[in-house]
Amino acid sequence: MRFFLWVFTLIAAIVAAVYFSDLNPDPIMLRLSRQTSTEVTPLYLLLFCIAGGALAVVLLFGLREVRVLILNWRSTQRRKREEKLQSYYNSGVMASLSRRTSEAISQLQKLLALDPTNIRALLSLGNIFRREKHYNEAIRLHLRARSLEDGNLEILFSLARDLEDAKRYDEAIQALEDVLKHDSTNPTALYRIRDIHIRNDRWKAAHAVQERLLKAGLSDHEVRAEIQVMTGLKYEVGRQYLERGDLDLARRYFRNAIKLDKGFLPARIGFGELLIREGKLKQAAESWEKSYVKTGNPLFLQRLEDLYLELGEPGEMLRIYQVALSRNDQNPLLKLALGKLYYRLEMIDDAFDLLSTLEGLQDPTGALHKIMACLYIRKGDTESALMILQEALNRPRPFGTPFACTACHYEAGEWSGRCQACGRWNTLAHVLPSFGGAGQPRESVREPVQPHPYPGVASPFEPV
Repeated sequence: MRFFLWVFTLIAAIVAAVYFSDLNPDPIMLRLSRQTSTEVTPLYLLLFCIAGGALAVVLLFGLREVRVLILNWRSTQRRKREEKLQSYYNSGVMASLSRRTSEAISQLQKLLALDPTNIRALLSLGNIFRREKHYNEAIRLHLRARSLEDGNLEILFSLARDLEDAKRYDEAIQALEDVLKHDSTNPTALYRIRDIHIRNDRWKAAHAVQERLLKAGLSDHEVRAEIQVMTGLKYEVGRQYLERGDLDLARRYFRNAIKLDKGFLPARIGFGELLIREGKLKQAAESWEKSYVKTGNPLFLQRLEDLYLELGEPGEMLRIYQVALSRNDQNPLLKLALGKLYYRLEMIDDAFDLLSTLEGLQDPTGALHKIMACLYIRKGDTESALMILQEALNRPRPFGTPFACTACHYEAGEWSGRCQACGRWNTLAHVLPSFGGAGQPRESVREPVQPHPYPGVASPFEPV
């Protein structure tokens, strides 16, 4: 339509030019410059102007069409390139998910050869190298990605993971601190910084991060869980101060842990050890006895027994056991513990009379069988002693460990405030003896797990 309109306009202009030329036949003097001039008839001048205008219009429309063609060509090339890059990326990701690592690396490297600044490819390829334990290459790729997009939190988290897996913990913490510069209350960054400090026994630093985490706007459920972690960290900080001899600070942290959780046994035990370190043995005994009354946990009984024997007051320990049995006279663990104390005090008849009532008790530690065999020997009944030992040897399951984690079922030979396998605090408990079967909670204990790579938390005052 535009073309016909343009042709019609051109014809009308020519007709008008001829018509006005007949009316104005005289030539016109046209000056081309100050010194140059020429005579031109009006018809020729008008036709020349029309021709010049038409040529300008043709050039204008032609250039526009050429520009559109060039832009379309560039867009097509760009789209084809993006499709090729996307194809390489999709193939690399799918190969990575299928554990075809070599193919995944090849596809992503082809992508980066075409587009060295592709953030997604740098991230994915770095993650693959980290998974394959090529930490230096993973770090190099993620550092390049960070240089291209410094505020990208996903890049910073990936870089921190590379450094952490490479055991470059301080650099990992710095990468996570960079996350906090962009998001000061980011819980993921705080969690990971805290866990790195815990892994390296930096309890004071972990405690400081935990304080920040509790102010990070967590949900009520998360806050309750993190308060439990805070309790454990306060205990660990107190334990470190105790080992260094800074008793005032140790006391403060133990008390704060107990305030957060009245049933937190490690802090109560640590507080008693602190009193012993100060030479306040009576106060330590009173503290542990009150803790036993409040919690009913047999851990305190063994410590009380050792302490009262050291004080030369076994009668106090006998009193505690007898009071406890008066409240729960069917508790086999109390009877076994009192019988063992009788045996330690050379009260042979009392030990024999009490432990004889535990016939058929499945003691996971094997202590009952050993003591009964010794008692029979002391009484001159070697045959019965041999029968007891034979019974122990014929057990379907060998004697095990006296403690098990109530969270992950890790079995331990000594009590500690924190499970070496799962890292939780206040979860190691006595495997209780029972009649006619395996001890409790040994029935619920699965195959022993290997300790977690975090170091243990045993301290001089913790072993039973």
